[in-house]
Amino acid sequence: MAQRRMFSKKVTDTDTFLDMPLSTQALYFHLNMHADDDGFIDNTKTIQRMIGSSDDDRKLLVAKQFLLPFENGLVVIKDWRVHNYIQGDRYHKTQYINEKSQLVVEENNMYTKRIQDVSNMDTQVRLGKVRLGKDRKDILSGSEEPDQLPYKEVVDYLNEKTGSKYRSSGTKTKKLIKARFNEGFSLDDFRTVIDVKSKQWLTDQKMKQYLRPETLFGTKFESYLNENQVTSKPAMKNGGYGTR
Repeated sequence: MAQRRMFSKKVTDTDTFLDMPLSTQALYFHLNMHADDDGFIDNTKTIQRMIGSSDDDRKLLVAKQFLLPFENGLVVIKDWRVHNYIQGDRYHKTQYINEKSQLVVEENNMYTKRIQDVSNMDTQVRLGKVRLGKDRKDILSGSEEPDQLPYKEVVDYLNEKTGSKYRSSGTKTKKLIKARFNEGFSLDDFRTVIDVKSKQWLTDQKMKQYLRPETLFGTKFESYLNENQVTSKPAMKNGGYGTR
């Protein structure tokens, strides 16, 4: 494995990065230093303990999409190829072939997860055979196991804060909530977005109508979440890490 790592200011000088706590920034730098030559890390928790970082720091990096997580605990640096170019004679291919096959390198050199082709899924949902009750399949995922995402908690909180009567069983609402959880956001993030936008829009007759799942939980979710960060924390010094 190559012994040198670089960091691009295109990533580390952004407001999104610099607004994060210093402990989160430090974890990002250390994860980059310990990643293999394709940007994969399999000992995130060990690195956290080593530098005194917390699970919240890791979760924030996932929520801000600086890290892409896999179900087995493995993570990959989303901007790895933006930061690093490793010459062929120094490059050692990652051992995580299956996980790498799930990634696509975009034109801007960022990793993104490959969209699953639902037409080729082994398990397909047959609505005519769906049973009601606790044995019911999750319609969104096609899984035999019950979906454990807190749809009801999210929608109930929205209804409580806005006086609405949205249903947590709606397919479109569940799809939006599931998409955000798949991106690494948490239940607390949903509550924060609801709190922030309720405070802004609830007394505004024009904007009040947008306090609905399709607006709050859509593609602007992360932007709404960041509106809660009223004060920015001081930027972390480079401290000897290479930049370009």
